[in-house]
Amino acid sequence: MSKVRTRFAPSPTGRMHVGNLRTALYEYLIAKHEGGDFLLRIEDTDQNRYVEGATEIVYNTLAKAGLIHDEGPDKDKGYGPYVQSERVATGMYLEYAKQLVEKGEAYYCFCDKERLEDLHKEAEKRGEVAKYDKHCLQLTKEEVQAKLDAGVPYVIRQNNPTEGHTVFNDILYGDITVPNEDLDDMVLIKADGYPTYNFANVIDDHLMEITHVVRGNEYLSSAAKYNRLYEAFGWDIPIYIHCPIITDENHKKLAKRSGSSSFEDLLEQGFLPEAIVNYMALCGWSPNSDQEIFTMDELIKEFDYTRISKSPAVFDIVKLKWMNSEYIKKMDDETYYEYALPVIKETITKDLDIKKIADLVKTRIEVFPDITEKIDFFQELPEYDIAMYTHKKMKTNSENSLEVLKEMLPLFEALEDYSIPSIEKVAMDYVAGKGCKNGQALWPLRTAVSGKQMTPGGAYEIMEILGKEESLRRIRIGIEKLS
Repeated sequence: MSKVRTRFAPSPTGRMHVGNLRTALYEYLIAKHEGGDFLLRIEDTDQNRYVEGATEIVYNTLAKAGLIHDEGPDKDKGYGPYVQSERVATGMYLEYAKQLVEKGEAYYCFCDKERLEDLHKEAEKRGEVAKYDKHCLQLTKEEVQAKLDAGVPYVIRQNNPTEGHTVFNDILYGDITVPNEDLDDMVLIKADGYPTYNFANVIDDHLMEITHVVRGNEYLSSAAKYNRLYEAFGWDIPIYIHCPIITDENHKKLAKRSGSSSFEDLLEQGFLPEAIVNYMALCGWSPNSDQEIFTMDELIKEFDYTRISKSPAVFDIVKLKWMNSEYIKKMDDETYYEYALPVIKETITKDLDIKKIADLVKTRIEVFPDITEKIDFFQELPEYDIAMYTHKKMKTNSENSLEVLKEMLPLFEALEDYSIPSIEKVAMDYVAGKGCKNGQALWPLRTAVSGKQMTPGGAYEIMEILGKEESLRRIRIGIEKLS
């Protein structure tokens, strides 16, 4: 086999859907696993869907995801241009289409919009899938030339047989046989002179020597028509890998309106690029082990595309959050602070040790925006219900909590060194002298200084960060509430 070459060929239509990201990832891993090349090609022939700035989104997404292309618009290795609109300008697609016309594998179609709509309506009445009826295939060469000379608008259609079968192979699905009567004569060159997505793909993949084509299985039904084009030109057919669709938890195709459908959506929600990539690798593929956390190098080494599933992959945001939390836990301090401190500074404006606050939440968050809800009590003691002082397991209630706070308040008032060891010693000495359980003292204390049922740290850590004056103020508020 020649050197493995894969390509990611997105259309610049906005943010990158996670399904497209997964396609790019699988193509990257296939190429790198075999020591091959990963290409970027921009398919912008559908001008109606073009979104300004979307090409930059493609570059930024690939860079942040760590999918570095070997060739592309910015890295021409002799197979360019790598932007389809620039390739259109060379006239190459029309020339290839004309070659097919000469071979009888394609033909000019001059049918207007009204006639095509009538064909669709008639097919609907019969309960059939609309197909072109080869009407213009009957035109003589002279009739075709006369229409071309007269400037009659046209498209060029593929001429598919109506009898027999076409067989194509997919790595995941094996050999698939399609009755030729089901094949529509798809348009190759549109009336505006631009190639269709399907035609340009075949031409470009051949000219760029692409060996493996990865795409969603929604394109499985088009593969037979692709094969007929390859065969008509006498070209080698690439290896097809049609991946399963990605669904939401309700098993419906993951839609843009879900709010988590694009790479940029997930970044904005506080997910790390590495965690997203790791998760997307497993969204339709399984390694030959129980390992779930992978570095990019490990993915490259382990990736075997024959282990891609045919079943739809459910996008599980809960699983992604778990994976993201594992990445956060393993972060070095410098990188962690780079992500966490901006969130903390937006929440805490008081002069507190924000690095200590950051350390408290590192193992307790799934995404960085979680920090706000976990630490907001440092900024301001929230209003809380005294029912929080009652905890059956700790054997605390409003009455004994009030007693504990009243007795501990003067002990902390007398404390000069307000560090965790000193605070802990006061509390433990009180517990020993009182003859009570730790929780009977610490639960009321933590509730008073935080006003929250759940906190990222215990009473000692919270009191050290708040400082003596604020801690005592909050304990007094607790006493007042309970009195």
